[in-house]
Amino acid sequence: MHDRQALDAIYAHVQPLLGQGRVADYIPELAHVPREQFGMAIVKLDGEVLQVGAAEQRFSIQSISKLFALVLALQSEGEALWQRVGREPSGTPFNSLVQLEAEGGKPRNPFINAGALVVTDVLCSRFATPENALVGLMRRLSGNAALDYNLKVAQSERRHSDRNAAMAHFIASFGRLANPVDRVLDAYCSQCSIEMNCVELARAALLLAQHGSVPHSGERLLTPSLAKRISALMLTCGTYDAAGDFAFRVGLPAKSGVGGGIVALIPGRCGICVWSPGLDETGNSLAGTAALEMFTTLTERSIF
Repeated sequence: MHDRQALDAIYAHVQPLLGQGRVADYIPELAHVPREQFGMAIVKLDGEVLQVGAAEQRFSIQSISKLFALVLALQSEGEALWQRVGREPSGTPFNSLVQLEAEGGKPRNPFINAGALVVTDVLCSRFATPENALVGLMRRLSGNAALDYNLKVAQSERRHSDRNAAMAHFIASFGRLANPVDRVLDAYCSQCSIEMNCVELARAALLLAQHGSVPHSGERLLTPSLAKRISALMLTCGTYDAAGDFAFRVGLPAKSGVGGGIVALIPGRCGICVWSPGLDETGNSLAGTAALEMFTTLTERSIF
């Protein structure tokens, strides 16, 4: 089935799922986002854009920001980054502290909160205002110079960041943070509050689909080897403790966020983003996961 036909079929298929699941109400500013929304976009390497539903409605990208923060950190640190954060699936919820004590304060991977805090610490050492550096990267990758983070969401998240603060202090107790905890938390909450839409995120994912270069500019930001490693981490760790089931069902490298977005890619072909705010019990978009599973089934295109 062609991509356009697949999108139309998916849009019809997910309608009964809209309104199901739970929004990320532990962040008060996200508690009011209507669950009955759905958007999906495919952006191909040649620039063609296919979209359906609310694909141009901006939303809080939340943990999708961890993917692009990792890009910046790897640009700065290269392979040395893995001395500070691991590359293994956690098998625990994204905000769990359980493994940190047993493993000496070294987070399992950069896509759980503990790992993202270490990555943000790297960016705090590298940039005077790391949240602005990440916004700048997203502007370049999306082609939209007006992108920014939502101050109200950032402040709301920061006021309710006790668990992340506990995590950061615990990591710091092992000597694994170089910057003050408050500075790391401020930057982390700001980057999570960046607002983008499905078309913009799908276009940003072309960096990895194109093996480290930006298709519309030709700029190389990562070596093919680093791009490969990031895509592998997306597959094994990008959807929290549901990564195995997501790989089984969907078969694409992907990174999710509790704002309801999931960004994915088919190497050498396209970037994909789907958004629906209702989350399943693991924090992944319920309708979004179903949509991506249906997409790879209907088009018979995955990495496997």
